[in-house]
Amino acid sequence: MNPLQLDGMPTWLESMFTSELALAVLFGICILEGAMMLRFMPSELVVPSALVLIGSSIPETITIVAIAVVGTTIGQAILFYLVRRAGREYVVQKRWFPLTESRLERFDGWFDRWGAVAVAGSNTMLVVRGLLTVPAGLSEMNARSFVALSAIGSLSFQSILAGLYLLGGRVLVFG
Repeated sequence: MNPLQLDGMPTWLESMFTSELALAVLFGICILEGAMMLRFMPSELVVPSALVLIGSSIPETITIVAIAVVGTTIGQAILFYLVRRAGREYVVQKRWFPLTESRLERFDGWFDRWGAVAVAGSNTMLVVRGLLTVPAGLSEMNARSFVALSAIGSLSFQSILAGLYLLGGRVLVFG
């Protein structure tokens, strides 16, 4: 088996992850990921890559997961407030937003059906991670509730990624 492959990671990012600024770089990347603006690497590679390049001792892992949770939660809160202030049409028309109107309607249905708990649930899953931020921002949902549920889902997602890497991901091939 091969170790974690970092082929999908740009070399400039890999060098930043191994620099003195590694944790600050991780924080910035996680904010971008939470705001749905991370385009240069898959979100499921952020924490495992950080564990490979920064370190994977228990204290380092806890620090990396904590930074990832705070960063992604801040990014999602920014998107939540942007949607609340600017509206759905503004976000959907922006090139950085990765969804079409029709796909976003499906997530509206999820939010209508499951309510606020869908925010935490969607943040735990690949592919739909963070996509309920827009319906939540357009709803009457309390911002503090959104941030708490976003953080819970992000903690679950980042912990699963770290756990998979620590328990066996060293032999998984990503990329």
